[in-house]
Amino acid sequence: MVYRFHKNDQFNYEIMTVLGSAWQHGADVGEVLTTALATAEGDGAAWFSSWTELAHRAREQAERSAARGCTVSARDGYLRAATYFGTALVAVDACTDPEARLREVFPEHRECFERFTQACDPPAERVEIAYEDTFLPGYLFRPPRHDGPLPTVIVNNGSDGPISAAWTFLGAPAVARGYNALLFDGPGQQSMLFERGLTFRPDWENVISPVVDFLTARPDVDAGRLVLAGISQAGYWVPRALAFEHRIAAAVADPGVVDVAESWWRNLGPDLRRLWDSGDREAFDRVISEGLRADPALAATWRWRAKPYGIDSPYDLLAEVGRYNVLPVVQRITTPLLITDPEGEHFWPGASQRLYDALPGPKELIRFPASEGSHLHCEPMGRAVFEQRVFDWLDERLAQREHG
Repeated sequence: MVYRFHKNDQFNYEIMTVLGSAWQHGADVGEVLTTALATAEGDGAAWFSSWTELAHRAREQAERSAARGCTVSARDGYLRAATYFGTALVAVDACTDPEARLREVFPEHRECFERFTQACDPPAERVEIAYEDTFLPGYLFRPPRHDGPLPTVIVNNGSDGPISAAWTFLGAPAVARGYNALLFDGPGQQSMLFERGLTFRPDWENVISPVVDFLTARPDVDAGRLVLAGISQAGYWVPRALAFEHRIAAAVADPGVVDVAESWWRNLGPDLRRLWDSGDREAFDRVISEGLRADPALAATWRWRAKPYGIDSPYDLLAEVGRYNVLPVVQRITTPLLITDPEGEHFWPGASQRLYDALPGPKELIRFPASEGSHLHCEPMGRAVFEQRVFDWLDERLAQREHG
C-alpha cells in the first residue's frame, strides 16, 4: 500500500506523519491535504514557505480564540501551529540563508508549543533536568484529577523530530491513560542543537540516567513504574540506555535499531561503502561532495540529517555514526522491552527482528502490517492501532510490577 502526496520521498513521509498526528489534535486533515496539494511538485524552499504560512494562520486563529477565553480552541490551535512550524523546518536547509530561517521559525515553533502546554488541563510543568554542566529542557505533563505518585513515560524523541511530534506520538496517549509524560530535548535534539549547539552522543545512558534521577526525586512520580519509550532513532538510544540504566520498569523501541549507520549506507550503496572502507578519506569526501553539488535536494536532506552530529567531513560523519551500534552491550539489557516491527520500514528494515533475537531478557515484538494501514516507519497513519497495542502491553507490564 503506497500513499503518494509528494514527489520527494522525505516530504511524502512527513505529510503522512502530520496526517497521523490529527488523531491527537496535532493537525487538521483538511489543512494538511490542502497544503500538501499546493506543494506536491515544489522544492524544499516552496515546502518551507507553504508550511510556515499555514503555521502562521493556525497561530493567528489560536490567538483569537485565546483572546476570547476559548481555551480548548486555543490549545488545539497552538498545537497545530507548532506541528506545522516543525514540519516546515525539515526543509530549512533548502532555503537561502538557512540559519537565518531557522532562527526565525524555531522560536515560533517552541512558543506555540509552550502556549499549548499552558492551555492543557492541568498545565504542563516546564522543567530543567541537571545534565553535566548544563540542563536538559523539558515538560512534565500530568493527567487531570489524579493524586499521588503515578507511572511515568519518559518520551525519547528521534533524530530530528519536533517536540510536538513527541507529544502526539507518545505523550498524549500516555496522559490519556493516567500516566505522567516527560518530554525533553537531549543533546543533538531541537533546542539543545539549535540554541546551544550540543550534538548527539552514542552513550545515551549518560542522558537517560540524569532524567531518571530527576524523576525519582519527585513525589508525584512512582519510581518503581518508569517507562522509557523512544521514536525512530531512539530505537537505538532506548536499548543502549537500558544496558546501563536498570531503574526502568518497561521500555518501548519504535522501531528496533541495531546499527544506526545502516540507514545511511542503504542510500549510499556498496561502491561508496567500499571506498569508505578503503580509508581514503580525501577521495570519499570528494565523491560525496560532488554528488551533493549535483543534487540540491539531496544536499539539503544530507545537511539536515548531518546537523545533529556536528561533523562536516562525510568520511568522519560516517565514522561517528558507526559508533551507534547496540550489539556490543545488548547482553546487559534486562528490562522488558517491546519492539515494534512495521511492515515497509525503510530506514532500518529487519533491525527490529535482529534486536529482538539478540535480547537476552523479557521481550515482545509487535508487527504492524500494511493490511491494517499501520505500516511504515513509526506507523505514521496507524496511530490508534499503535497506541492500543503498545499501551495495553505497558499497562499489563506495570500492573505486574505494581502487584509484585
